[in-house]
Amino acid sequence: MAKTIQVRVDDHLKDSADALFASLGLDTSTAVRMFLIAAMAAGGIPFMVTHGMVIDRDETIRDAIARRKAGDRFYTREETLAAMKAAIAEGAQNAIL
Repeated sequence: MAKTIQVRVDDHLKDSADALFASLGLDTSTAVRMFLIAAMAAGGIPFMVTHGMVIDRDETIRDAIARRKAGDRFYTREETLAAMKAAIAEGAQNAIL
């Protein structure tokens, strides 16, 4: 049995989305179904959700490679957590004094 999903969007968004999906050979209902299938496969939203800060993953990877070649050290998760805990403890000590 199929269920119906109703979503309210402004006219401009609907028309733009319809045109985009049509250019891809899809209708909007199929595109929404594809999104839902991708979300289930990903176990969440199938793309990065941020607060306006867009991260260029390729640039981040290139930067990390360049830093590594330049001799920069990358810390393990355990080292990072230990450093964070030490900084918090130090901050708490300074706050008391």
